[in-house]
Amino acid sequence: MLYLESDFFVSKIKMVEKFLEYAAFEKRYSPHTITSYRKDLEDFQQFYIHTEASYDLLNSNKKVIRNFIVHLSEQNISKRSINRKLSTLRSFFTFLLKIGEISVSPLETISSLKFYAEKQIPFSEDEMDDLKKNVIPQKYSLLKEVIIETLYQTGIRKAELCNLLLDNVDFAEKELKIIGKGNKERVVPISEELCSKLMQFSDTRKPLKSNEMWFFINQKGKKLNEKFVYSTVNSYFSIVTSKKKKSPHILRHSFATHVLNNGAEISKVKKIMGHASLASTQVYTNADIEQLKKVFDAAHPRAKKE
Repeated sequence: MLYLESDFFVSKIKMVEKFLEYAAFEKRYSPHTITSYRKDLEDFQQFYIHTEASYDLLNSNKKVIRNFIVHLSEQNISKRSINRKLSTLRSFFTFLLKIGEISVSPLETISSLKFYAEKQIPFSEDEMDDLKKNVIPQKYSLLKEVIIETLYQTGIRKAELCNLLLDNVDFAEKELKIIGKGNKERVVPISEELCSKLMQFSDTRKPLKSNEMWFFINQKGKKLNEKFVYSTVNSYFSIVTSKKKKSPHILRHSFATHVLNNGAEISKVKKIMGHASLASTQVYTNADIEQLKKVFDAAHPRAKKE
């Protein structure tokens, strides 16, 4: 009997592993996404075993999902994080539907929690200039300077920066080939100035043999990690701004806001940033309504007549 229970348990755990393999190899999701999926499903498994006294997630129903939401809320988990876990569960049960393990998803009528996202305030162009002229020279580190300038001048995500391959840096064409979410590739142009800085950094790289494929290498010869990138941005910008959030994502936000404010076409910015839809890019156009008015006055036929 104990053997049968153990065998049953293993079979149910394998269903989660099958889903993660599907997400990794068929959907081609990033390692970061797979890690998040695994953590979310482990959290749900532990809750399910504790409350239902069962290992069989396939018997989950709407009541279980709702109780899980309440449980997470009582743990002071943010609504954003709860929605992410619900998204993971939705993908998991959709997979089970696809392979015929279940006939109805327990999340079929479960909606994401509504919340007002905290406004992402970009760094100003003056703050960026102050950092470049006054802070970077005082705290000079070629690696840290290149991290900040690459994030700001390209709008790439911190994970994309850390995962940038050496072979995907094209100095001749002044381009970076970025592997984004869902392993989608896009080409991002770089300025002459940034190209020069990247070449300078490239000449200083001393990677360990196992890390030669990565462009960004730390002083120990290892691939750059996201924690280091975050701490670099946070420590440098703490000197020039009192804004609450000082992260690589805010640099990405600043890139989009500044190039749009200076007349870049929103469709081009969408491609550079790797957004799936124009709606994601349009968020940044709300940052400066005065700039939009100027664009209207300069470009719209009726405005010109007036």
